Amino acid sequence: QGKFTLLRDTRTDGSFLVHHFLSFYLRAGCKVCFVALLQSFSHYNIVAQKLGVSLAAAKEQGQLVFLEGLKSCLDLLFGEEEQPGQPSPLQFLSTSDLRALFEFVRVSLTPSDCSWKGPVLLVDDLSVLLSLGAAPVAVLDFIHYCRVSVCCQLKGNVVVLVHSNEDSEDEENELVVNSLCHHSDLILWAEGLATGFCKDVHGQIKIIKRLSLRQAAEQDLVQIYQYKIQDRNVTFFARGLSAAVL
Repeated sequence: QGKFTLLRDTRTDGSFLVHHFLSFYLRAGCKVCFVALLQSFSHYNIVAQKLGVSLAAAKEQGQLVFLEGLKSCLDLLFGEEEQPGQPSPLQFLSTSDLRALFEFVRVSLTPSDCSWKGPVLLVDDLSVLLSLGAAPVAVLDFIHYCRVSVCCQLKGNVVVLVHSNEDSEDEENELVVNSLCHHSDLILWAEGLATGFCKDVHGQIKIIKRLSLRQAAEQDLVQIYQYKIQDRNVTFFARGLSAAVL
């Protein structure tokens, strides 16, 4: 409880980690606010069904609060005017801050009953906010307030996915990624293989436990595994122990 987990991907697609955490927290009985900026609800629902979870049922029961970012953007830019007293969470498209999005998260996860366990905020993916015109400072402020509200006050968890490329010229995105790395309790960094495509190894994942965040004298614990994504699960193994080698 009270942890901030950063999902980072480089030269690969780390969305399999998002699907894992979404199904994991729903099965655990947590109240989940999912800010989905990358895909539609039907996409996440199809993958979740393969993992044994129904997002539609979770929404009906009030366990899952789902913000479909793609649809909200279209409604805000091309749809009818919003109803009075119900501002769009993506109001930053016409303003300069992410206050409306934070209020959506805060209201969604404020406990109204005791039927669900600790609250969870899941964001896929944060880099989209920058692409939509949000300033890096506004994005970092949004995450800071979410950490204070969800992790500190409500004793819940925050899980955020960001894309990164160390050779990229997108300085704003790299600024956000590096800042988030310094404040994360746990970093799961999925990377594509430097040698290129392999049918038996889809990439490697670096697990960084930020022990130095709690105790300055401690060194971070780093573990590296390789993985293969299958239809209903992901197989992890030590480097050099894939089927391609053995």
